[in-house]
Amino acid sequence: MEHIQTRRFPTGMRWRRWNRKGWSAFASLHRSVTIGVLAVGMSILLLATQGASAQTSDTTAVMKTLRIREVGVTGSQTAPARNAQSHTPLFDRKAQAAAPVQTLESALRLTPSVDIRERGGRGAQADISVRGGSFDQTMILLNGIDFTDARTGHQSHSLPVDLDCISSVELIDGVPGVGAYAGAVNIRTAPLRPTYIRFEGSGGQYGYGYGNLSGAVTSGRFSVLGAASYRRSDGYRHNTDFTNWNAFVRATCDGGRAGFFDFQAGWQDRAFGSNGFYAAYNPEQWEHTGTTLTSLRWTKRAGRISLGAAVSYRRNRDRYDWTRGTALNRHRTDNGGAKLWADYDWQWGTTTLGGDWAFNHLYSTNLGEPLTKPHGDYTHATERHTGNLWLRHAKRWRRFDAALSGGVSLTPYGTSALWNVSAGYAPTDDLRIEAGAWQSMRLPTFTDLYYKSPAQINNLDLTPEHAVTYRIGVSYMKRCWNLSGQVYYRFGRDIIDWVWYADSDESPAAWRGKWHSEQSSRLNTFGAEISGGYAAEEGFLRRVTLSYGYITNDRNADIIARSAMDFMRHKAALSVGVHFLRRLSLTLTGSFYDRNGSYTAYPVAGDASTTETRDYKPYFLLDGRLSWEKGCCRLYVDATNLTDTRHFDIGGIPLPGIWCTGGVVLTFGK
Repeated sequence: MEHIQTRRFPTGMRWRRWNRKGWSAFASLHRSVTIGVLAVGMSILLLATQGASAQTSDTTAVMKTLRIREVGVTGSQTAPARNAQSHTPLFDRKAQAAAPVQTLESALRLTPSVDIRERGGRGAQADISVRGGSFDQTMILLNGIDFTDARTGHQSHSLPVDLDCISSVELIDGVPGVGAYAGAVNIRTAPLRPTYIRFEGSGGQYGYGYGNLSGAVTSGRFSVLGAASYRRSDGYRHNTDFTNWNAFVRATCDGGRAGFFDFQAGWQDRAFGSNGFYAAYNPEQWEHTGTTLTSLRWTKRAGRISLGAAVSYRRNRDRYDWTRGTALNRHRTDNGGAKLWADYDWQWGTTTLGGDWAFNHLYSTNLGEPLTKPHGDYTHATERHTGNLWLRHAKRWRRFDAALSGGVSLTPYGTSALWNVSAGYAPTDDLRIEAGAWQSMRLPTFTDLYYKSPAQINNLDLTPEHAVTYRIGVSYMKRCWNLSGQVYYRFGRDIIDWVWYADSDESPAAWRGKWHSEQSSRLNTFGAEISGGYAAEEGFLRRVTLSYGYITNDRNADIIARSAMDFMRHKAALSVGVHFLRRLSLTLTGSFYDRNGSYTAYPVAGDASTTETRDYKPYFLLDGRLSWEKGCCRLYVDATNLTDTRHFDIGGIPLPGIWCTGGVVLTFGK
């Protein structure tokens, strides 16, 4: 991402040259700026809201366009910050355009901060976890709007957005509230160009097919981005077929005195065979999910004061069949939210006061309290209200910045005071050092509270999880080179997990031979991450990136837990991209995974009476993409798992071996 370096003049400030510094844009905020000489090659400038709130930050390339001869300068509206936060980039569309990735899950697999645990190929079903946390401990944001599912984290990132619309993904630390125990993953959407239309079609092994039509229109103060896609496969083994429909639209309008409006809406429909997904010994499971979501955000600036408001809604439907064709469980989750905030700029920085409210409601066939009268197919229901109030102050000097926030979360479990502090220092233009500490929490999901089965017993007495995290990071960028590293330590308490009780006289009679939902332990997590690389616009070698992540957990209770001690201990990835014969490029990515923990294996399919306990084994994956591009046309061939490695992310559920696909991309516009 490019920003502009400024120079002081008696009448204000002048943009004189491009500078690849993440802090440069702040130098021009709330000041009069004149335009000097800009490089024509950089015709679109994206100003990311680095200091924005985790739940309102976004990248909006289509928000506001100013024409300067042939140069379009595009900027985003500032957004509120309810916390002092840091951003860790997970995915960048421009940097990873040539990588052999076709889904969000495959793109995030390469970053050391994220643990992607897939149950099927091409994103059929997967969980996102960050920095040693579980999928339930991760908040999922789309353009800064919280769309985390209150029933289960399995559904949180089932968002109707394809990779071509995603401009970047970032991990945001220190989000006070009820869902970001381990962190928040913010998915940003933006068009490829101000006005264009794009078609992509691909196909390959296992009856795989994919079609996507997307585009954008920008006219004056109004712009819209839209996309629709279909993805399907016959499956790489018995009962792993899937279909996935997506539709998404985002529109922005600068209403002048009326303020700035940002609207998004999406729809998704997924159906997939779930061979062993939730019980490894049962190959006949099946699932069908549907998601609709929408949000509207408004911002208005009046002198030193910025006002804002946002409303959002998400509905998720889920049907689960223990035996395909026979419905066992049905759920409908409705999540609504509203938010108000105000920023005040003065000589000592920016002070923000705000609040938000969320409502979660669930209809189900087995989760919640029994209904006196069934609601359609549903026989149970439950709901809850949550709220947050916060006050934040941030101040930025020439080379130093600091922020502090405090607030209170209002939940059915009472009130919780939350805080956050961070600071950064840039001793040179190329080097930045930052540190922070924050308190976070997570409410039990409806599944944690109510789910029960012949092998599981629920627990209505669960309370929120809490954690305090400390983090130190450093980043360096010099011409074509970049390097970053960070370490963090999280003190977690009241950790929720499913705990196994043996069938013996020492276990409570009602729990013998079952899993019980409880929170009897503390969990301390230490992690270290390092990444670096080289990038060039010309020459044979275009890009090299290398990353490594390490995590260790320390639990203070001697129990058998399902997920808390099941984490990615070592993760390393290397990506190399070259360009040759004018129009050909080749990108190879190699990744190594070493997961801590063990799982229960069922040697005989369909037989739950014979089990074995096995440790996870390390594995290596090699993927590649060969592409040819000329004008508006690009052809590519992808091959994933070139070494045909037998591997799995979740105990005993094998993932695909080598999988080859090919496709074409046509892009028209300017």
